[in-house]
Amino acid sequence: MTPASRKPRRLFLMCLAGLLVVLSGWIAIDLFGRRTRSLRDFNSSEVARLDTAMWRSYYAKQRLPLFFLLTDLLRKEYHLPWWRSQWVAYQAAKAAFVFKAGRSRNDYEKALPYLRGFYGAISGVSDAPFDVDRAAKLELEWWIVHRERERHSTEYLPKLLAETAAVMYHLPYEALLEHGKLRAEAMRIRDVQAATGKVTEQDWTQIGSLLDKSWLSLWQAVNAKQTGAR
Repeated sequence: MTPASRKPRRLFLMCLAGLLVVLSGWIAIDLFGRRTRSLRDFNSSEVARLDTAMWRSYYAKQRLPLFFLLTDLLRKEYHLPWWRSQWVAYQAAKAAFVFKAGRSRNDYEKALPYLRGFYGAISGVSDAPFDVDRAAKLELEWWIVHRERERHSTEYLPKLLAETAAVMYHLPYEALLEHGKLRAEAMRIRDVQAATGKVTEQDWTQIGSLLDKSWLSLWQAVNAKQTGAR
């Protein structure tokens, strides 16, 4: 190779190295840079739409669509930057499918480290950090109660759902109980219809409507002091 022919190759390698440095810097800032936002600032309708789609992907065992929906939700609800949303979505999806494969509490608890990673990242960007360990344990507990619903009273699941959100927003769970009840009712419809053999599009429309009301209720509750809604 002549000196003249080496110049374009060197130039290409230098440009590539420069791009890699810039990309590495972007990823590092994105993953570890300090940023805070209010968790109270979200579009309830968009979150409900994504939540409904995530339910459908989860129950259809569609891991990749679930992952991408999670990344979108994390950016829109919790304001995570792009690369960080990918990592946190992995934690959430891993927790969900570790739990899904479980058959006992010991199995289910293997999802806890991933749930701690998920909630730890959300708390890390919140302008009001919360108890990550308690949020993760409550999340896992309502997963278990939902799966073992025949062993528990119908009031227990809505209460756990409300308590999980209450930890994140530093509110008494009673203020978020409507959110929990609507969400639990959406779960009940999905479960009952699945037991009959099929969840129809009409069922999913009803589930989506309940989730929309649930997330709107949450938004109203957590923003009550700011908006005077309550």
